Amino acid sequence: MSRNDYEVIIGLEVHAELSTKTKIFCSCPTEFGGMPNTQTCPICMAMPGTLPVLNEKVVEYAVKAGLATNCEISRNCKNDRKNYYYPDLPKSYQISQFDRPLCEKGYIEIDTVEGKKTIRLTRIHIEEDAGKLNHNDFAGGCLVDLNRAGVPLIEIVSEPDLRSAEEVESYLRKLKSILEYIEVSDCKMQEGSFRADVNVSVKKKSDTQLGIRTEMKNMNSFRSIVRAIEYEVERQINILEDGGKIDQETLRWDDVSGKTFSMRDKADAQDYRYFPEPDLVAIKLSEEYIENIKSTLPELPESRKQRYLEQYNLSEKDANIITASKYLSDLFESAINVCNNPKSVNNWIISDISRILNETEMDPISIPFNGKQLGKLVILIDKGTISSSIGKKVLTELFENPRDPEEIVKEKGWIQISDESAIKDVVVKILQANPQSIADFKAGKDRALGFLVGQAMKETRGQANPKMLNEMFLEELQK
Repeated sequence: MSRNDYEVIIGLEVHAELSTKTKIFCSCPTEFGGMPNTQTCPICMAMPGTLPVLNEKVVEYAVKAGLATNCEISRNCKNDRKNYYYPDLPKSYQISQFDRPLCEKGYIEIDTVEGKKTIRLTRIHIEEDAGKLNHNDFAGGCLVDLNRAGVPLIEIVSEPDLRSAEEVESYLRKLKSILEYIEVSDCKMQEGSFRADVNVSVKKKSDTQLGIRTEMKNMNSFRSIVRAIEYEVERQINILEDGGKIDQETLRWDDVSGKTFSMRDKADAQDYRYFPEPDLVAIKLSEEYIENIKSTLPELPESRKQRYLEQYNLSEKDANIITASKYLSDLFESAINVCNNPKSVNNWIISDISRILNETEMDPISIPFNGKQLGKLVILIDKGTISSSIGKKVLTELFENPRDPEEIVKEKGWIQISDESAIKDVVVKILQANPQSIADFKAGKDRALGFLVGQAMKETRGQANPKMLNEMFLEELQK
């Protein structure tokens, strides 16, 4: 039986840390990167006699996420205790939501090779994050950091509607984009602000029942998620083809070896012994409260993309790339406001900026320069102050040490040479050094002109005006 005889079924549980200033049940700050155990208090450390107080902003942000993903918002929900033991969970239970979540029955649309596809969302609920274990090889154990304990999360649970690693990546990117646009989470994957538990199963296409699923937890890299799914699908199919059976278990993905490894049997929901959280009252939302939040929703990715197609005449592909990230989209609009040249700004983002982001695996939120600086770079090129090739050097400087592009150009001595006599001297020098190229041009080989211009640009370290070079070379060659 071939791979094509099997159907892949994937469901996701995405955890996104909310961008509130304080934790979900206490007033401790939520900033990332503090010294271990410096952002804690008796409440998030679960000291006896302490009581949680729900942060209202958490509810607002969760409702906002629900509205942006077409969910039904519950007017009457509650918090529950999810009981399990783990060293970085001080209370030995997590305050979460079970049977009455804040948001239900939503959906988002993704782009696939076969067109638009709707992915249903089962629910979005609020809960607290656990702490973090820092494995200490020197001490032969683990150190517990509780700074993250109590940081507010929303968990976004999809229906098992995804059928491939490519669809999963498209779904996660779209979801991340929506959360960024509505500004409820910074979605910094490298900091664990946006991570996914991936449930994978396979079944023969002729079977009516779903296969046994495995779960890969806390994955925070698109590349790793795609690789892990592809490996796990292949592993499960090979087991079934050999007459074996899939164990329902939690797996760990190892990025170095490119394999999954068993961690533990997968616990079912009843093992958590859910019961209503006795220290918190029910959450009751009025119609007015929900409508007020709905009125604050910003322009979402799909709407912004359509506007770019109509207002700036971007291609569908370019508009998709730019609007997929709020931070790229904001950079684009901010730069246009400065230079009024959307085509040029688009080209810089789609080509050089995207290339650098890919090469450095940098998230757009981490771009160190702003739209004003990018807009000034475009103006310098439009005015002829610098060439496009020098512009690429300026962009590299903006990534490494961001400051005013005019300052960079003056400091580096990169102002474009547009003096006719200076350019004429370079043209004569290059022609004298390349008699074969002159002969090639006269023989009808147009590429010879491009070669000569390239040599002149190299001679002037990219500072000569390329338009003037072309004109002068043509003038000399046609004599």
